[in-house]
Amino acid sequence: MAPSKKMPKTLCVSSGKGGVGKTSFTVNFAIALTQNGKRVLVVDGDMGLANVDVLLRLSVKNNIRDILESGADPRQSMIFARPNLAVLPGSSGVPEMVSLGERQQDRLAGFIKQISSDFDYVIIDTAAGIGSSVLWYNRFSDHNIFILSPDPTSMTDAYALIKLLSRDHGINRFNLVLNSVRGVREGNHTMDTLQRVTQRFLRLELSHLGSIPEDKAVRQAVRDQVPFVEKTPGCRASRAVHDMAERVHILL
Repeated sequence: MAPSKKMPKTLCVSSGKGGVGKTSFTVNFAIALTQNGKRVLVVDGDMGLANVDVLLRLSVKNNIRDILESGADPRQSMIFARPNLAVLPGSSGVPEMVSLGERQQDRLAGFIKQISSDFDYVIIDTAAGIGSSVLWYNRFSDHNIFILSPDPTSMTDAYALIKLLSRDHGINRFNLVLNSVRGVREGNHTMDTLQRVTQRFLRLELSHLGSIPEDKAVRQAVRDQVPFVEKTPGCRASRAVHDMAERVHILL
């Protein structure tokens, strides 16, 4: 009997607040994993305002909406952005796709499982906020990663999502990545503040996967639509993302 394939780890990347670099992290983290020899599938789970394809300059012909409506082989919508990096594009400008019904969720889960067996990691980039698709993706995945900045509104919105997932959906482990951090002290203060609140009111421990320093190379790479781990591999932000990619099998 042939040995069964090892199932990939499925990671859900979320943020309570938009504009904190969630999709940028997803793309750069995925590329860093491939540079470590891993095979990665990125699922653009932002069903209404998908933009993974924009950051990778992909030409999309078919997306998640198309395969859900047609029932076609999801591999027809998969795009290889790099030799070991595939993308399943989401839909953009389609508001009815933001809230998937139960039947659509079941079908999408089947599609993802169908195409993921050839990969080591599946990374799902969700929409911002606490919409139904965000909650479903977090329940579907093996692990979650929350992206937030030291901005108080980002911390408040991240806590709201953590509270909802813990209280209503039984998720009790949350992995945080702090973005645009201005030094170790700010990163530690942000993490300590959120940790105290979740311990007091939710009785949860948070796991700190790492911090990405504020770096002008990141802003320039976003403007140029080029992943910063490729454009400036030696910058501080790239080194931080590579460090997480090298340790992810231990961290999660």
